Amino acid sequence: MTGTLRGQTVAGSWIDGAAVETAGAPHRVVNPADGSVVAEVALATPADVDRAVASARAAFGEWSRATPAERSGVLGKLAELMERDAQTFIAEEVAQCGKPVRLATEFDVPGSIDNIAFFAGAARHLDGKATAEYSGDHTSSIRREAVGVVATIAPWNYPLQMAVWKVIPALAAGCTVVIKPAELTPLTTLTLARIAREAGLPDGVLNVLTGAGADVGAALSGHPGVDVVTFTGSTAVGRTVMAAAAVHGHRVQLELGGKAPFVVFDDADLDAAIQGAVAGALINSGQDCTAATRAIVSATLYDDFVAGVADVMSRIVVGDPQDPDTDIGPLISIAHRDKVAGMVSRAPSEGGRVVIGGEAPDGPGAFYRPTLIADVSETSEVYRDEIFGPVLTVRSFTDDDDALRQANDTAYGLAASAWTRDVYRAQRASREINAGCVWINDHIPIISEMPHGGVRASGFGKDMSQYSFEEYLTIKHVMSDITGTVEKGWHRTIFAKR
Repeated sequence: MTGTLRGQTVAGSWIDGAAVETAGAPHRVVNPADGSVVAEVALATPADVDRAVASARAAFGEWSRATPAERSGVLGKLAELMERDAQTFIAEEVAQCGKPVRLATEFDVPGSIDNIAFFAGAARHLDGKATAEYSGDHTSSIRREAVGVVATIAPWNYPLQMAVWKVIPALAAGCTVVIKPAELTPLTTLTLARIAREAGLPDGVLNVLTGAGADVGAALSGHPGVDVVTFTGSTAVGRTVMAAAAVHGHRVQLELGGKAPFVVFDDADLDAAIQGAVAGALINSGQDCTAATRAIVSATLYDDFVAGVADVMSRIVVGDPQDPDTDIGPLISIAHRDKVAGMVSRAPSEGGRVVIGGEAPDGPGAFYRPTLIADVSETSEVYRDEIFGPVLTVRSFTDDDDALRQANDTAYGLAASAWTRDVYRAQRASREINAGCVWINDHIPIISEMPHGGVRASGFGKDMSQYSFEEYLTIKHVMSDITGTVEKGWHRTIFAKR
């Protein structure tokens, strides 16, 4: 059981190695489970963006020249301190998100620690490449260098994990960072910055700005002093971020929305698929861009699948996030719950059948019951648009071609899963489903060693794994003459014979 946070006043920004009281509007961080005020912060302003970027720019030279072992040592110490302060992170994550304590304890916090520990090791493997004398007169080599100042905008659904995914590989690569957490959920990012300094991170290498997207987010993504902009959030906002960054030619990495297909073939282990569908749809109250949202089920298994999912959903415990027996907590806000409820309420008019759920329980908080909508049409809103709530839709398919066509019938391409005992079917699905990740007979698990990222409207670029370094490194070719001659052979293209 974690402690309960109530109404603390905290500095909403961290600039140049210190907590900073900004001059922006006061803002309350609210616990969506009961509406209580968790913390009060002052929001940052565009002027604070200038200050934070300048701090990161000033710190870049020293940090980028630190040896891989030195950067690794800081990150390794940070992982140790996070382990020490795990209960603080759990308490803050539960309070600001309404995240069930079991999820925070077993997934968010340990997963973040593991990711930092991974990059502490990976920081020592950023090798360049020595090559041959391709011209005959020169030796070529490849340097991989930190690209510069990274501007990061993180979402509210996994505040700690998303901060870690964005910040840590950038630091390991030698970049400096300015991160804007969502103003709804800034607490764990601020705590991360504080203990990073304790771990030995130099001042200015990591800066945090709690601010609204419309002013601070816009100012950061379009700031001329940054070199890379990374963003996790909705596709619509991601396009705005990319447009702002393009003005200055900044490199961009985007991890955006999803509408993951969950394809159940006729030879699947039905019980496993039912269990996996409920878990994959309801994790984090469905506020997960990789969540299973579109079950596409063989017609021969369809009725049994719908009945089985409804039965498992009926036993899900919705309630107090502090209670270890709670399975799912509230949505992030009343406004977001109402948005989810509105989409569900319109589903019957488009042919969908609400099998279970479809309502908010009585009482305070932004809770919404697990919901299953069967018989949805391919054109319906709940099937095509991201709901970001505890809602699973179901359609049937006739054959494998139809199943894969439906799986790819979406603008998104972040994640998908296929459920089958047939190795050839599994291989075909993994090859033909257009998504950044395809799970076989499971849905949701992630590991630090493997990349995460999507295609199409789900964005581009990778978080986690060695692949994420490509977002934060630039490739430099160094070509060295090995002859010592004054007159090079190619000079004749310039100089006439004298």
